[in-house]
Amino acid sequence: MSINKKTTIVSAVLVSSVLLSGCGLFGSGGKEKIDPPQSSVTYTDEESAVTGETTNTETGTDKAGNEEAVTGTIQTELYLINKDGLVVPQTLELPKTESVATQALEYLVKDGKVTELLPNDFMAVLPADTKLSVDIKDKVATVNFSKEFKDYQVEDEQKILQAVTWTLTQFDTVDKVKFQLNGNALNEMPVGGTPIGESYSRGNGINLDTTDILDVNNTRPVTVYYIGGSEGSYYYVPVTKRVSNNEKNDYKAVVNELIEGPSYVSNLDSLFLPEVKLLDDPKIENGKITLNFNEAVYSSEEKIISEHLLTALVLSLTEQKDIEGVAITVDGKAELVNEKGEKLTEPVTRPEKVNTGSF
Repeated sequence: MSINKKTTIVSAVLVSSVLLSGCGLFGSGGKEKIDPPQSSVTYTDEESAVTGETTNTETGTDKAGNEEAVTGTIQTELYLINKDGLVVPQTLELPKTESVATQALEYLVKDGKVTELLPNDFMAVLPADTKLSVDIKDKVATVNFSKEFKDYQVEDEQKILQAVTWTLTQFDTVDKVKFQLNGNALNEMPVGGTPIGESYSRGNGINLDTTDILDVNNTRPVTVYYIGGSEGSYYYVPVTKRVSNNEKNDYKAVVNELIEGPSYVSNLDSLFLPEVKLLDDPKIENGKITLNFNEAVYSSEEKIISEHLLTALVLSLTEQKDIEGVAITVDGKAELVNEKGEKLTEPVTRPEKVNTGSF
């Protein structure tokens, strides 16, 4: 990992005005709360559509007859494809709707609603003209695709699985995703045969990186966030790496992967310098993890911690089960300040949305 490249990024992001103190980086953490879609659509081989009322399976109420107007917009994470072929969250303002899960996937369709909203160097992932429905029950989203879903290149197969799954699991009513084609369950993808199994989840990973892994059986996956894009338009990219089972502590494994940095061929970077080290084992208490670093974690001689280094750390650690906030000490002291000179007096929670365009 190029130290000069890291230094350039650190210098470029110092001007950000992201607020770090208090309960979170960009607002309250946690998944977006939604109601399941209010109608279901089943597609047959002849492409006829049958629409009917659907009970709200999360609350036990039926809102299909609710005619109240929904106006305004809602921030939604869409997992899109960047110019390097990576699956990346981008938060866009979409019209408010009661069926936000269905709408989110509709905005993943190429040449569709998302076209005018796409950030530079990004593209949608689902084949053009794909129609779909989403039914949510017991935290499982079942997505039924029309026949156009099969019109993709085999090299995009895992990207489609990941983009759909990570887009839907941003919502607190969804933990897993099932795939259907014309009402028939898909246990594998229809073009290249990538296994899906009974369902797919974030546990299956995203932007899988197995570089230099010789013994997959002696490793396990962890997902960390690196920096992508270019000066003036940086963004966070989740990458699932394989770590040795010899490292028993998942939290240390996450930090070590951030320090090691991404693959040289990925066009990604990390703000962690190679000299950064954890001085103690992470401490976990009531959903908060405390990390004690050496002084190399500072982004300048003024002993200021980079807001974006901290964001990448928080995003990575809160992908771990039961971690809600991150506190940092340096040489055992908790007297940290951010780039605005504000003291970090509270644990930092996960951003409500990732890559909102304010980087």
